[in-house]
Amino acid sequence: MAEIVNSKLLSNSTGILKKDACIVLVKTEWNAAIVDQLERGAIAELEKQGIKKTIVLTVPGAVEIPFSIKAFWENSGKKARPDAFIALGCVIKGDTPHFDYVCKAVTDGVLQLNLQLPVPVIFGVLTVNNEEQAMERIGGKHGHKGEEAAITAVKMISLVRSFKK
Repeated sequence: MAEIVNSKLLSNSTGILKKDACIVLVKTEWNAAIVDQLERGAIAELEKQGIKKTIVLTVPGAVEIPFSIKAFWENSGKKARPDAFIALGCVIKGDTPHFDYVCKAVTDGVLQLNLQLPVPVIFGVLTVNNEEQAMERIGGKHGHKGEEAAITAVKMISLVRSFKK
């Protein structure tokens, strides 16, 4: 089982942080109580890391996340483009195959963006069987996935910057 104790994610040895980085969080309206906790954790961690500019976009559901990220990128001026995106959402399994379609669509969409855009798109979408599993991932026994997404964004920004030196 993937648990934060099996990872070095929380250790930040990525070098000098780009303090003027801009990160765009794209969050869903579905399962708002859980997604709001993901957002709070991500923003708190970004502030802790010294990131001063965070933009939050709200979309109806998880399927709309990739489109919104691509549209934001294409409509931001070259000087105003973000250094990373974080996709935040929570898809809880129901009684129909809808869960499978939504999870595949958002996962494939974020993957495509990571291959198309020159900045990282971090996957912070919970795909869980029930609300209890979601709660375990917003500060429970499985850590806080919002915080982890923020740390991942910071590390990926540093990695991309290292290629440009």
